[in-house]
Amino acid sequence: MLEQITLTVDGVQREVNAGTTGAELYFDDREVVVMHVDGVLRDLARPLEAGTAVERVTIDSPAGLEVLRHSTAHVMAQAVQQLRPDAKLGIGPYITDGFYFDFDVAEPFTPEDLKTLEKMMLKIVNQNQKFARRVVTEDEAREAMANEPYKLELLNKANEADSAGEGVNVEVGAGEITIYDNVDRKSGDSVWCDLCRGPHLPNTKLISNAFALTRTSAAYWLGNQDNQQLQRIYGTAWPTKADLKAYQERIAEAERRDHRKLGVELDLFSFPDELGSGLPVFHPRGGIIRKEMEDYSRARHVEAGYEFVYTPHITKGHLYEVSGHLDWYRDGMFPPMHVDAELNEDGTVRKPGQDYYLKPMNCPMHNLIFRSRGRSYRELPLRLFEFGSVYRYEKSGVVHGLTRVRGMTQDDAHIYCTKDQMKDELTETLNFVLGLLKDYGLDDFYLELSTKNPEKFVGDDDIWEEATRTLSEVAEASGLQLVPDPGGAAFYGPKISVQAKDALGRTWQMSTIQLDFNLPERFELEFQAADGTRQRPVMIHRALFGSVERFMGVLTEHYAGAFPAWLSPVQVVGIPVAEAFNEYMFDVIDKLKAAGIRAEADISSDRFPKKIRTASKDKIPFVLIAGGDDAEAGAVSFRFRDGSTDNGVPVDEAVARIVAAVKNREA
Repeated sequence: MLEQITLTVDGVQREVNAGTTGAELYFDDREVVVMHVDGVLRDLARPLEAGTAVERVTIDSPAGLEVLRHSTAHVMAQAVQQLRPDAKLGIGPYITDGFYFDFDVAEPFTPEDLKTLEKMMLKIVNQNQKFARRVVTEDEAREAMANEPYKLELLNKANEADSAGEGVNVEVGAGEITIYDNVDRKSGDSVWCDLCRGPHLPNTKLISNAFALTRTSAAYWLGNQDNQQLQRIYGTAWPTKADLKAYQERIAEAERRDHRKLGVELDLFSFPDELGSGLPVFHPRGGIIRKEMEDYSRARHVEAGYEFVYTPHITKGHLYEVSGHLDWYRDGMFPPMHVDAELNEDGTVRKPGQDYYLKPMNCPMHNLIFRSRGRSYRELPLRLFEFGSVYRYEKSGVVHGLTRVRGMTQDDAHIYCTKDQMKDELTETLNFVLGLLKDYGLDDFYLELSTKNPEKFVGDDDIWEEATRTLSEVAEASGLQLVPDPGGAAFYGPKISVQAKDALGRTWQMSTIQLDFNLPERFELEFQAADGTRQRPVMIHRALFGSVERFMGVLTEHYAGAFPAWLSPVQVVGIPVAEAFNEYMFDVIDKLKAAGIRAEADISSDRFPKKIRTASKDKIPFVLIAGGDDAEAGAVSFRFRDGSTDNGVPVDEAVARIVAAVKNREA
C-alpha cells in the first residue's frame, strides 16, 4: 500500500499518496496553472511534502498572470535565438501587464523582426513544449550556460540577487540553482533552456495566441550605464484573445489620451529644447487651467486654516546638510553653484566662497520660518502652505512630459503640532486631501503605507515605530484599502500616499502625508508648552498634487483633454449660423463674460459645419448656436460635447445654466 500524507488543499485537509504532484492534485481543474505551497509559488510538476498548505493559482489571477508572462518571455527568447543564433541572453522578467527580455545582438531588432518573432512564437506554443525544471550545481549551470556570458555573470550574483539589478532575482538567488528546459513532447529532448528560478506554466500550449510583442528599446545590462548596451523586446500576454484585445484597446485609448499629445493639440504647454529636458512652459490656455487649479486649492487651504509662506529657489548648501538631504538625496539634486569667492591678485583665496543649491524640497525652509521666533503651544497646530518651486535632477531617461520633470511646483504644506494633536491632525489632513482630489474629479482611491528603509533613515527605531503605528491607525480608520510599501519611506519618516485610479483604471500616486519626528530634532525646533517647558513639535509633511505639473498631466489624461467646465480654458464658444447674427452672438458672449465665464465667438470665415468640428476638436464644454429663430425669440441653442443639443433656450436661462455648471464644478 502506498504511503499516505496529509495536505491542506485550498483550506481543506486531504489524504493523498506520497509523491503526489500539484498536476495530479489539480488534474480535473484545468484553470490551475501553478500553485502556492506554504505561500511560495511552485510548478505543478513538483511533488508535495506532508503537512504543507497548497493553494490553487489560476491563469487569470495576479500570480498566474505573472507566471504566464514569464513563460511567454522564455518562448520569445527561444524564438529570438532561432532567428538570431548569435543572440546572447540577458534577463527576461515579467512586468506590469507584460514582460521583456534583453539580448546582446549585432543589429537592433526591427518592427519586421517582431512580426516574424510572433509567428515563430506561435509555432513554439502550438508544439506544446513542456517547461521542465531541474536543480543543478553551480558547475553544471556554468556548463549549460557556457555560451551565455551574461548568465555566467548572474551566477556570480546569486547572493546579492535582490539588489544586483531589476529582474536578477527571477534568475538566481532562490537558495538553489535551477534551469528550465523547453522540452519537445515527441522526442523528449530539451530544445532550449535558460537559467531561471521559475515557476512556469506546465506547457507552452497554455500561452495560446493571446500574446503580442509591443516594442523594442536599448537597455543597459543590469540598468547600469557603464555596462554593455543590450536590445530589449517588450511584450504582453493574457489568458484569452479577448483579454489581449481589451488590453490593446486600453493602450490605444491611453495613447489617444497622452497628455504630451493633447498638450500640443489643445495648445496647453510645450517643452522648448532651448530650456532643457524636463522644464515645461505653460501657454495661455494651459495657464488658465493651472491658475484655476491653484486658485481653488488656495481657497480650500484658507478655509482649512493654512497660512501662506514663500521661500527662495536657492539656498546655501549648509541648510541641506542640517536636513540630511545632502547625505541622503544628493543624487537627486542639481550640482552646486560656487559663488562669492574672493581671490588675491596672485590667485590665492582671500575669502572662500559658498556652495548654493537649487532647492529639491521646501521643508527645511519652512523649518526656518517656524524657528524664526519663539513659539507657544497656543499657535499649534501651525499649518504653513506654499506653492513652492523645486528642482530635481531626474535622469534624462526617466523624464516624461509633465509627469516626470526637473522643475516643478509643489503644493507643499508642513504642519507643526503637539504629540497630543498629531493623530487628529493626520486624520483631518487625510480627509482634506481626499476631499480635494474628489473636487478635481478623482474619487477611486486606496492608500499605501511606506515604512522605513533599513539602509536609508535617520532617527531612533522607537520613534520610527511610533510614527509608523500612528500613520497605520489613521489610514485604517479611513476605511480605505491599505497596501504596505516596505522600505519605501523617505529617510526622515514614514508616509501614507493616496493612490488614485483614473478613467482608464490606471493608478497614480497623488497626495502624500509624512510624519516626521526627526527634522524638528535636527533643526532644534521648539515651542513653549502649557507647563512652561520647551518641547519639540511633531512635523507633518503634506503635498496634495505632488506637483502642479504632474497633477495637470494626470488630469489631462483622466479627462482626455475634455476638462470639466470650471477648468476648461474656453468654457463657451458662440457660433452664429450666418454673419447676419454676429452682433446678436456678441451680445450673448458679453453677458457670459460679465458673469465671469470664459467665452468667445467664432466669427471666422470657416463654414458653419467646420466651426462646429473645431469646437468639438478643442473640447469646448458648451457651444451656443444662434440663427434667425433664436434671435427673434431672444434665445440660443446648446450643443454639448457628447453631441446632444437643447434648442431655443432663453439667453438669461442659458447664462444661468452655464454659470451654475461652472460654480458647481460639473463635468
